[in-house]
Amino acid sequence: MSRHTAAATIAAPGPARRPLLVTGDEQLLDELLRLAAAAGVEPEVATDPASARGRYPGAPLVLIGADQAAACQRARLPRRSDVVVVANAQRTTDPWAAAEWLGAAQVALLPEAETWLVERFAGCRAHGPPAPVVAVLGGRGGAGASVLAAGLAMTAAQHGRRALLIDADPLGGGLDLVLGWEEDGGLRWPELAGASGRVDPSALVDALPGRGELALLSFDRRDSPQIDAEAMSAVLAAGRAARELVVVDLPRWSDPAAVVALQGSDQALLVVPAEVRAATAAARVAVSATEHCAQVRLVVRGPAPGGLSAAEISESLALPLAGTLRPEQGLAAMLEGGMPPTSTGRGPLAVLCRRLVDELCLPATAAGVESRAA
Repeated sequence: MSRHTAAATIAAPGPARRPLLVTGDEQLLDELLRLAAAAGVEPEVATDPASARGRYPGAPLVLIGADQAAACQRARLPRRSDVVVVANAQRTTDPWAAAEWLGAAQVALLPEAETWLVERFAGCRAHGPPAPVVAVLGGRGGAGASVLAAGLAMTAAQHGRRALLIDADPLGGGLDLVLGWEEDGGLRWPELAGASGRVDPSALVDALPGRGELALLSFDRRDSPQIDAEAMSAVLAAGRAARELVVVDLPRWSDPAAVVALQGSDQALLVVPAEVRAATAAARVAVSATEHCAQVRLVVRGPAPGGLSAAEISESLALPLAGTLRPEQGLAAMLEGGMPPTSTGRGPLAVLCRRLVDELCLPATAAGVESRAA
């Protein structure tokens, strides 16, 4: 057993609540553990990017030793706004180069930064389990991904869970229209362009359009629909800290912001109509999604004109089935009338969303016993 076992837990599957240290430098690790102890915090330790990956997206703070920065960049760990590269000033020649490789916004040099690091560690004490993040994307255009994403977030909010719905599909038409919130005031993506570094989670979420337990980040149709990757990272970090569920509606192509969202998601749901052409198109989307997200599942939407079953689509795409959706009479009219999906609590979509939300939020409500992957 490592001599650090009593002071820290090696990263392993399970709810991430503590700061994460990523370094194979024993001397640097000793210094960081001492500072964490001074702040009353018990961190987790990963000696390399492979052992850090499962904890990395949800940790309230990530400190990466300069010795592992280049390796973390090569491993394509998700970009996030609160990563700090840490180095001993006497033993590191150019830590800023390491931070640049990684895309980190901050560098802490020891011993000068000891007080600052103790404060950063202390700021982690109030963090509970991070909110789960689910990405939703369509296997082809018009698959119904945006409706499912809105339904998941709305269902969570209706059942008392604080939810954040993120519209990350620039050409999707706008989730504010799906919810009927197009006239609601609040921040949109253009106001967050270039956001990076530390963002106050509660302040950011409170500035978004919101009703009840649901907050929405969508586009402003007057401006260019571009999302900055750093802004996406900051929003995901804020959502994990301030909400109980984060739902991201993604485009079918992997732009930089979509890659950040997929890498930061606990799982992704790929919506595929039960049609041969849709399944064929979804195969390409699935390849891209599984490259960046470890858990991708299918939602198959009927009807099946040619009799293609959900099990057959699941087998052909080599992805597990999360659920199926039968045709829902009146859903289109309800959306056209400005009524959010699942708002009545009835119908196949509402039933599926209730089950999926319960599955997604189980790890966050299980007192830290169950693993998120369970």
